[in-house]
Amino acid sequence: MNSPLDWNDLRLVLAVAREGSLSGAARRLGVTHSTVFRRLGTIEDAIGTRLFERFRDGYAPTPAGEIAAASAARLEDEVLALERKLAGRDLRPSGPVRITTTDTLGAVLMRHLPAMRAAHPEIQPEIIISNAMANLTRREAEIAIRPTPAPSELLVGRRVADIAHAVYGSRAYLARRSDRDLSVHDWIGLDDALAGTVVAGWMRENLRSARITCRVDALPALRDAAAAGLGLALLPCYVGDLAPTLRRLTPKALAEPRSALWLLTHDDLKRTARIRATLDFLASALTSERALFEGKRAGGTRR
Repeated sequence: MNSPLDWNDLRLVLAVAREGSLSGAARRLGVTHSTVFRRLGTIEDAIGTRLFERFRDGYAPTPAGEIAAASAARLEDEVLALERKLAGRDLRPSGPVRITTTDTLGAVLMRHLPAMRAAHPEIQPEIIISNAMANLTRREAEIAIRPTPAPSELLVGRRVADIAHAVYGSRAYLARRSDRDLSVHDWIGLDDALAGTVVAGWMRENLRSARITCRVDALPALRDAAAAGLGLALLPCYVGDLAPTLRRLTPKALAEPRSALWLLTHDDLKRTARIRATLDFLASALTSERALFEGKRAGGTRR
């Protein structure tokens, strides 16, 4: 070996192994495709060993590459654990806090950010809107606001509310078709991107022979399709009750499905001043919205 590998070299090898392509590794690392190509060649030349086989559809690690990637993953875990422990020693509530939540919960969160900034002006929230579960262990985010039945044992937090659901349609649709027999209605369906959601599970159980007018891949699109009059939609009450042109098919929220809304962080970060202050604020803010989440908000039963 002409020169030792450093951590940046190992990060690059790990990124290529995980992504299976130079372009994917470049996106993960925040560099250009050509940079990854050049650096990988330099690394392989330096150690005198090919780490990846090149194929038309991507890169696959050689046995040596698998060893290098596994070692890099272990080192990454150690580095991330050290970062979390050092971050946990923060004494003042200041600095950036990365908060991840879903596309629909983001709208609720944004309403409370001005008050959070007023209460903690030295904390800068960084909001990550994604329906994919961020890995808090790898610090893809530091706080998560998520509906989940069972958080990871590595995470700590609070169950702030239950999320209720109801069947919604546009005013115009319900004026024409107010029958409460679900089977006679047109419905807006979900595609595979939402197959694992409680909404999809309820539809599979209750609407096996429903007439599906269209399918969507996100809850905001489901809300908008219902508002446009394409049919009925099962929505979380915090989504449907805030849509001005939607009304519930029945006054009360459904008994099922229900999901739990959690406010989570990693155990190593729970005593960090900025994380603790943010968690306390968000817990209070989200708890104040409990009636909305649980389908009990005044006005939610309007027809």
